[in-house]
This record gives sequence, structure tokens and C-alpha cells, in this order.
Amino acid sequence: MSKRDYYEILGVARNASEAEIRQAYRRLAMKYHPDRNPGEVAESNFKEAKEAYEVLADSRKRVAYDQFGHAGVEASAGGGYGGAADLGDIFGGVFRDIFGGGRGGGGGQGYRGSDLRFTLDLTLEEAVFGTTAKIRVPALVGCAACAGSGAKPGTKPTTCNTCRGVGQVRMQQGFFSIQQTCPRCQGRGTIIPEPCETCRGSGRVEEQKALSVKVPAGVDNGDRIRLAGEGEHGEQGGSPGDLYVQIRVKPHPIFTREANDLYCEVPIGFTTAALGGDMEVPTLDGRVSLKIPAETQTGKVFRVRGKGVKPVRGGAVGDLMCRVNVETPVNLTKEQKDLLQQFANSLEGGGKRHTPQEGSWLDGVKKFFEEMKF
Repeated sequence: MSKRDYYEILGVARNASEAEIRQAYRRLAMKYHPDRNPGEVAESNFKEAKEAYEVLADSRKRVAYDQFGHAGVEASAGGGYGGAADLGDIFGGVFRDIFGGGRGGGGGQGYRGSDLRFTLDLTLEEAVFGTTAKIRVPALVGCAACAGSGAKPGTKPTTCNTCRGVGQVRMQQGFFSIQQTCPRCQGRGTIIPEPCETCRGSGRVEEQKALSVKVPAGVDNGDRIRLAGEGEHGEQGGSPGDLYVQIRVKPHPIFTREANDLYCEVPIGFTTAALGGDMEVPTLDGRVSLKIPAETQTGKVFRVRGKGVKPVRGGAVGDLMCRVNVETPVNLTKEQKDLLQQFANSLEGGGKRHTPQEGSWLDGVKKFFEEMKF
């Protein structure tokens, strides 16, 4: 009698995650466990679910099952292919070779160094106009004592006699003939009889690297600058990794940035807002004159063209957007309060035409109350 598909037994898709497989098994185990459901049918279903889970929960067994079906995992149970651990190692080796898993390289080519990331804090001015920043990055660099070979000075690595310097060995398991990473030299192709005392055979030591980073004008939060070859030094003569400098722009006391435009709040007195006038506003490269027309209201935004940010990848320069905030006077003297009261009394004769927004708002409130019958 042919066995049922393990995915069908657990009721999961073939691309199910480990968590979904585990959850499905727990559900079936609770349902068919012999202690809770005595009987041959429940016991048989429980064993079937347990067998399916043991295969699909093991990543190496699951790979074998997906490729060869029940034959792949039955072989690993002792059917003439060298036992479960051996078959798992074989398939592990296959996928390491295909997808570049493990530590890479092989055949004496060494291992590429890891990429590094460094967060660089900039002021808004530095981000907009560009700068050159000096940074220090902790990284693994080539060992000077052994010139990166990992071997004690005066000695050198020798060819691995297991793989003969290739870094790979061929395994014969039944009708399988599979190439995998050499277990003795771990794919290097060489053995270090006498490791360097400084780096302990790795060919690398930890050190603070001092670097100069040229930041182009126009960068923004989240932008990255790649410094090729400035990551960690590769092992056994492998190529170095890269350094990625992540930009983080510090908050500015006056300006905020949105895309290529800059925004700022401009407080003005209520007399200037009512009568109009000229005032100076700051930009990142000096001052400009801003003309405030009469009867300006809070929230009005004035655009100063070309005073924003030039995009780092080219294009038109952004603008400076000045948002007006009309200030109410405070700390008034008695004389000033009397003058304001006289001014307010003089406005009453003009009705709503002096305060059109207030008038329309009050009309809307009155209509709302009438409709709701409060």
C-alpha cells in the first residue's frame, strides 16, 4: 500500500512555513493522541501525522522528500544509503554547492569579507550642500604579521591532502555521486599547520579604520553611500566586503525638509498682517525679502523659488515654503489695551466685512443649531 503524501496528511501547502507545519501537527496530535482517543484508527492516524511531522520539520529531510518523495527519506532511515545523518549531509552539501551556502569560496579562493554599515549623522546644511566626513569604523583587516595568510611568519599554508587543493570532495552513496565541501579544509583547499599567533590563523585582526566619506549635495534621510572594498577583509586572501554609510539628518531649529522643498514658520505681528509690509526671512544660504500683502491670514504659505534643495540625482532645485503665523500681542499696557478697545469698537460698525472668516463660521454654527433644534 502506497504511503500518503506528508503535506496531505498534515493538511498544509507544499510551501508551508515551519510554524504552519508545527501548528498543523499539534492540532492532529491533540485530535488523535491514543491517550485521548483510544482505538486502532486514532493510533494509526497519530503515527502517520508524527511521521509526516518528523520529516517536514527537519529542513534537510524535507529537501530530500521534496526532491525524491518517500524514497528519499526511506533511504535516510537505513535503506542502504548510509543512514539518516549521512543522507542529510549529502543533501546539505548539494544545496551548499548550488546556492553558495556555508562559508563560500572553495579551492583556495578564500572567503569574501562581510559588508559593514555605518550611520553618519549630518546637519541639514551638510546634507543640502554636501561635505566630506571623517569616520572611524571597527572592522576586521588583514593581519600584518602574516600578510593575511593565517600562517605563522616563516611558514606557509600547505595543500590539503584530502581534496588535493580543490576544496571539494566527491561522495559516493549508493547510486548517488555528489560533490560537497571538503570536511578537512572547509573548502579552502589548504591547511595551516602552524597558525599565526597574532590572528590565530584567520588572517585578520580587528582594528579601527579611519576613512574619509565624500557626501554629495542633496542627500536625505535613509540615503546610502557605498564604499567598495572598505568592509571587512576577506579570509584566506578573499576579496574584502563593502561599507555602506547610512545618512541620518539631524533636526534643524528653523527648517524642515519634504522631498526637495524646505519649510519654515514665519511669525508676524497682527498689524503687519493687516496692513502688509516687507520682512526678511532666512534661507540656508543667506536672507531674502518677503513681501507680506495686506489682510494676510494665519496659515498663508509664501513660496520663495529656488531656495530649497538641489536633488542629489539631478533635477530642478526645490523651493522654500514660508508659512505665516499671525501673533496676538501680549503684555499690553493699559494705554495699548484702551487703543485696541477703541479699534475694536470702530470695527463693529463695519459688520462681518472686517472678519469674513469669523462671520461665515458663526453663520454655519447658527444654521447647525437650527437644523439640530438645540
